[in-house]
Order: sequence, then C-alpha cells, then structure tokens
Amino acid sequence: MNEPLTLLGNRSPETFLAEYWQKQPLLIRSALPGFTSPISPEELAGLCCESEVESRLVLEQAGSTPWTVEYGPIAENRFSTLPDTHWTLLVQECNRYVPELAELREQFTFIPNWRIDDVMASYAPTHGSVGPHTDQYDVFLIQAHGTRRWQISTNPVPDDNFLPDIDLCIMREFTATEEWILHPGDMLYLPPGIAHHGVALDDCITLSVGFRAPSHAELLNSFADHMASQFAHTQRFADPALLLQQHSGEISSNALTQVQNILQKVLTDNACIDQWFGKFITEAKHEHEREEIETLDESEFLQTFVKNGTLHRREQVRFAFIANDSALFVDGQRYTLPAELAFAAPLLCNQSQWSYAQLQDTLTQPGFAKLLTTLYNQTYVHFI
Repeated sequence: MNEPLTLLGNRSPETFLAEYWQKQPLLIRSALPGFTSPISPEELAGLCCESEVESRLVLEQAGSTPWTVEYGPIAENRFSTLPDTHWTLLVQECNRYVPELAELREQFTFIPNWRIDDVMASYAPTHGSVGPHTDQYDVFLIQAHGTRRWQISTNPVPDDNFLPDIDLCIMREFTATEEWILHPGDMLYLPPGIAHHGVALDDCITLSVGFRAPSHAELLNSFADHMASQFAHTQRFADPALLLQQHSGEISSNALTQVQNILQKVLTDNACIDQWFGKFITEAKHEHEREEIETLDESEFLQTFVKNGTLHRREQVRFAFIANDSALFVDGQRYTLPAELAFAAPLLCNQSQWSYAQLQDTLTQPGFAKLLTTLYNQTYVHFI
C-alpha cells in the first residue's frame, strides 16, 4: 500500500467541512505523498470488458459524431482500433474490484459513509477528456498516474449552456477562472455545480471519489412507493359527512382538506420516514449477484471465524444505522436491534473489517454472534 494519507494537508476535518464542503473548491498538493496508482491502464481495459462492470468509452473526435459514448462491456479488440489521443475510458465502482481502492475510500470517513458512492477510475492518453461539465454531487479528484490539467469556473452555468443531442452534458461555452496541473498524489475537491474541465497532458489515470446526492424527485418517488406498499387496499378516500353541493362538478374544500390530511399524516410520520430512508440509502447502486455459499449455524460460523481470523464487509454492500431507532440497515434491509445489541450498529457500520481478536470478548454478548452469522449467511460479510 502507499504511504499513509495526509489527505487534507494541514487542515483538520472540522475546518474542511466548515470552510470548503459544498462551499468552494480546494486544491491539495501531495494529499497522498508518494502515491502510485493501484490499477494500471491494462487492468482498467480488462475490467471494462466484463459484463458486470459499468464502463464508458468517450471519443472526442474519432466517433461517428463529436463526443461519442460507447457503453461497456467493451470488446477487447476495440482498443487496438482507438486513436493515439483524445479519448477517455471511465470505469465505475473500481473499489469493488481493487482492494487498494477500497482502502482509499476508507480514508474519507470524515464524511458519513452512507454518503460515499464509489471510486471511479478514468484512463486517458494525451488530450483525453470528457469535456467541460458540471456534476451534481461532491467529488474528490485524485491524480494517480501521469499529469492532468484541470480548469474550473465558479461562474453560474445557465441551463441552456450544453451541447444538444449527445449522451454527455458537455458545456457549449466554458471560460476558466482557475487552472492547475495535477501530479500523482495531488487532489482537487469540487462541490456540486462547479464547472470543470480536465485534459490529460500525457497517459494518465485519475481517481474520482464521488458522493451520493439523491435528487428531490428520487427521494419523493422512492418514499411514495414505500408508503404505498404499506397501505391496505381497504384504506380509501371516504366522505360519510358529505353535504349537498350547489355544483356537482366542484371539488369542495372539505374534500381537499381530507386529501391534505391523508398526505400530511404520512409526511409527519417520522418513524416511517426514518425506516424508509435507512433502507433507501443503503440499497445497492445496482442489483448484484449474491455469491453462492454454504450457510452456517452460529457454532460453525464461530469456528470459521477463529480459523480465518478476519471478517470483511463486502465492498458493494452498504451499512448504516439510526441510533434513536436501534436500527441497523444493510443493503436495503432493516434489522431492529434489542437494547443489549445497540453497540453492534456503530461497530459494524464504522469499520469494513473485524479481527477475531478484536471481537473475541464482544462475541459473548447475547445475540451478537447470531447477528454476525445472519449477515454472513446473507452474504453481506465474508471471510477472505
């Protein structure tokens, strides 16, 4: 592994959150001293050939139209036909496939881990780019190999300042207000909405640590679906106190008040909102295949734990908890913890691996070994 991360330079996490997070960009030179890319261009090319890996190939000039996008899986022989310059390969969720990138993601625990999305890796030869654009989420751009020139603009971006009829949201006009050249180990933080343009100056790999930012529409759609599934079919609009109306086509104020009351009752039910959000925010980004394993009983699980020594959380599985509800959420599932097991929620959510030596005494607590066995049998945690 590379040298320990200084990440925020001489800034404390508290200072970063107060002065920069979702407020202004920040360039940090040598955020990762001595950093070398844990993944090579050849390995990235290999990943994008796999059907379960989300990837894109962006061609600025050599496609059927300017800024052509080809979606993975990408045929292996495609790379021999690419030009020498002006293209970019993007591979999502590389932290699932490269352990060192999973470790890199763990360095951002000063931000709640349910907010972290994934580590994307992009490879580009000279002049490779995806064009000037904005993102609607926070991102840390880490230079892993080679050099890249980043330009940003802090000016507002009008809704109509994007090229039409292409699969990328590329700005039609872009005027930089600041510019830097990033070398391996340098990192640039960008809040949502900041226009930026990165161009490879030589063969380079950039790692993007992105954060989840569900749109209000996504939140409302998901919550509405969740709540609709909770109602019995017998729960319907009713008006036993209906009065004779002058106009039969009028929707009366009494009817509107009743509808408002139905909706407001749902929207003020904090327990339902908490339960829905814990499930929603821990759901997998994409449905993943579960590994076929031999299920274990509690005794067998403990014997295996002793033998293997370390239990690992699967990288694609999200964990979170709500302390007030004594609720643990894993991969969109809710586990209600009794009071004597409340300690397990932060223990399981704040770490990605646990040694037997670390948990040996805790395993004697009532219900804890059973909970771990359940999580193992659900393939949320595993032994390596």
